[in-house]
Amino acid sequence: MAALSRVTPSWRRMGAAIGVLLAMSVVGGSVVLDAPPARADQIRDLEYWLADYGFTEAWNTTRGAGVTIAVIDTGVDSTVAELSGAVVGGADVSGLGSPGGQTPVGSDKQDSGHGTMVASLLAGRGTGEGTGMIGVAPEADILSVSVAFGDSASTVSNDDQIAEGIRWAVDNGADVINMSLTRNTLFWPESWDSAFLYAFEHDVVVVAAAGNRGSGTTEVGAPATIPGVLTVAGVDREKTASFDASSQGITISVAAPSEQLVGAVPGGGYVLWDGTSAAAPLVSGLVALVRAAHPNLDAAEVMSRVIESANPNGQTTPSPIYGNGLIDANAAVTGWVPTMTGQTPAELLQEWIHLHRRAEIEVQPTEAPSVAEPTIPSEDPVPPTQDIASAWLPTQLTLTYITLPLAVLVGFGILLGLLGIGATRHIKRIRRK
Repeated sequence: MAALSRVTPSWRRMGAAIGVLLAMSVVGGSVVLDAPPARADQIRDLEYWLADYGFTEAWNTTRGAGVTIAVIDTGVDSTVAELSGAVVGGADVSGLGSPGGQTPVGSDKQDSGHGTMVASLLAGRGTGEGTGMIGVAPEADILSVSVAFGDSASTVSNDDQIAEGIRWAVDNGADVINMSLTRNTLFWPESWDSAFLYAFEHDVVVVAAAGNRGSGTTEVGAPATIPGVLTVAGVDREKTASFDASSQGITISVAAPSEQLVGAVPGGGYVLWDGTSAAAPLVSGLVALVRAAHPNLDAAEVMSRVIESANPNGQTTPSPIYGNGLIDANAAVTGWVPTMTGQTPAELLQEWIHLHRRAEIEVQPTEAPSVAEPTIPSEDPVPPTQDIASAWLPTQLTLTYITLPLAVLVGFGILLGLLGIGATRHIKRIRRK
């Protein structure tokens, strides 16, 4: 079984001097900045994607109020100032966290902080007017579903945790599910078929990260390969493909920023991080804005607005690098988008299941026809003894095919002869008279 993992980001703790890296040390492959934390009002200035990708314009229409986003991740620390009031419920499916899913789960600080960073990009409230971390859908609600990525201490397999987490999220009102995680393989367990189909049939949009090349995932992995999932690739600050922070594949739907992103961490503070783990929540937040602005649209139509409004940015799309292009939040929320045609997410997955999960028919073996083996004599057989007397005696064959037919012919001849004689005598008597 493939091990489930978060889409591993690289992240740097931020210092007071924005844009200047001070006293850096490498910890487990992540660059951590040992410096005083940045001021909250400086954080907002770093969120370039808000203006560059149309979010600030889209906020003139909606900020995502009334939409619930489930974050299936390491858990969300709701005590972080920016997330105060954002987390409205949760659950732990790993057996290692707290019942409400708000105790970060993970073997180290970077692992456990992953879910909180994702949630802050999604629905951070800021810390005041124009200060602190603000998410792309700052009025949406968060459900925190904590899972343990590859943690051997959990008695529940990663695959089962995800399936259970999806069902819990759907049953508790999720409109969108964010999955900044990967199985690192194209394929997924059969238990996910019914879980994802359950989400699709309940009109939930599922958003998944494509994965990061920098962590060895050169090709998108499940859940980003599941039909009906909105898969997100990453681009750099210049809006070109992030080859270090984004995997490639034909299932990619759209692309979003995946480099130099800000995230809030458990206990307070901020980090700069790279990876499609960060790109996915930007798209999940956009989906929340579209759902809030167009409450009558179903999941397929919402996804269509996000995809059809994407900006090709001079690229040939769709492509395995950019999907259908870069997200444009304002166009997705307010622009004209052609009416969706084609299959729904549920129909796409059902078709895949029908083609690839066919039941194995047990074929009962039949007995092979027996073939008589030729008997090879060890020596020539002894010829039968000739009996002259018996040679003249009738056999079954001679009686059937010779003697009896001859007897019939002879008898018939005699009968004709007698009739002839009788007829001649009769004619003579008539003449005498």
